[in-house]
Amino acid sequence: MGAVTDDEVIRKRLLIDGDGAGDDRRINLLLKSFTKWCNSPGTPEEGFTQYQRMLGILAQCEFSMGKTLMVYDMNLREMENYEKIYSNIEQNITSAHEKIAECKKEIQRAKRIRKNRQEYDALAKVIQQHPDRHETLKQLEALDKELQQLSHIKENVDAKLELRKKQFHVLLSTIQELQQTLENDEKSDNDDNSQESPAENGE
Repeated sequence: MGAVTDDEVIRKRLLIDGDGAGDDRRINLLLKSFTKWCNSPGTPEEGFTQYQRMLGILAQCEFSMGKTLMVYDMNLREMENYEKIYSNIEQNITSAHEKIAECKKEIQRAKRIRKNRQEYDALAKVIQQHPDRHETLKQLEALDKELQQLSHIKENVDAKLELRKKQFHVLLSTIQELQQTLENDEKSDNDDNSQESPAENGE
């Protein structure tokens, strides 16, 4: 019967003050009720009723304290959760900064590759304007053959020129000899004529 009464008192108190506020008022009321109960000269029935009322107030205080502890524990868990969230956010921010730095490096690398590719394309265009190695070798072989032919022609021309020089030298020598012979013949004729002239005068 007493337990039922306690439950009813607690239920009524919760209906009156269900938000957990007024703890100080309830404690003061409990102290006053306890002091009054200790000094009360009333009947046992009145004392028992006062006792039940104090139990109800005490139950309300314990319930309020339990609820406060639950809220406190919940706040602690929320704080831990917020700290984890904050730590995750910090990690995400750090990771984002690292990714941004890596992206910047990738952009610089892409720019360098693009620049090199442009230079390679320009160089390829210049190379395409010139003949390839096979064509160049063919041209070199043709030039070498042409140079050999020109060398043979030069040798032939030099030989002919040397022959003409010798022939011209022989011709000059022959002309000089012929001229000397003519001069000698002319001189001999003059000497003969000079010898014949006195003989004709004696006759």
